[in-house]
Amino acid sequence: MDKLKEQLATQPAKDSLIAFHLIGSHGPTYWKRYPTEMETFKPACRRSDIENCSDQEIVNVYDNTLVYTDYVLAKTIKVLEEYEDRYNVVMLYVSDHGESLGENGLYLHGTPYAFAPEEQTKVPLFIWLPDSYADVKGINKSCLSDAAKQQSFSHDNLFHTLLGLYGVTTEVKDAQLDMTANCMDSDKK
Repeated sequence: MDKLKEQLATQPAKDSLIAFHLIGSHGPTYWKRYPTEMETFKPACRRSDIENCSDQEIVNVYDNTLVYTDYVLAKTIKVLEEYEDRYNVVMLYVSDHGESLGENGLYLHGTPYAFAPEEQTKVPLFIWLPDSYADVKGINKSCLSDAAKQQSFSHDNLFHTLLGLYGVTTEVKDAQLDMTANCMDSDKK
């Protein structure tokens, strides 16, 4: 978080995108993805040859990575809140893939997409959208929340949604793929 604070403290007040790549829940060395003191679920598989762990130990160690990812995202939001008076901040988090934890005998990820189970293809996507950001950009948060409950989004939406959040007008943007497009005030589109 110190690097994020440093970036925000020294960044000129202009449009910026700060990207983080978290190693998150990549296996098989899941236990290396969180500090020991964050190990909530036990017993956890603490070895790379996960075939020598029970399914419950694998689920536990994976769930510990989720607990830690939630912690990191919460800390990131706290830092961003500190800079809301200087910047119009928003955070979008999306996982790059899911993970199989023994369902149907599959583990990890990387099954060809055409055959991959939904555990590998359905991924979390989270937008932290402060009221101040929504107001300036004309985004109806209730509408966005309803869309998230009623629709299905994918990685295909990421690029177009980022353009929408930044208010970028370009012919390469597909409004149908911008998750916020149908939830914006007409004068802000």
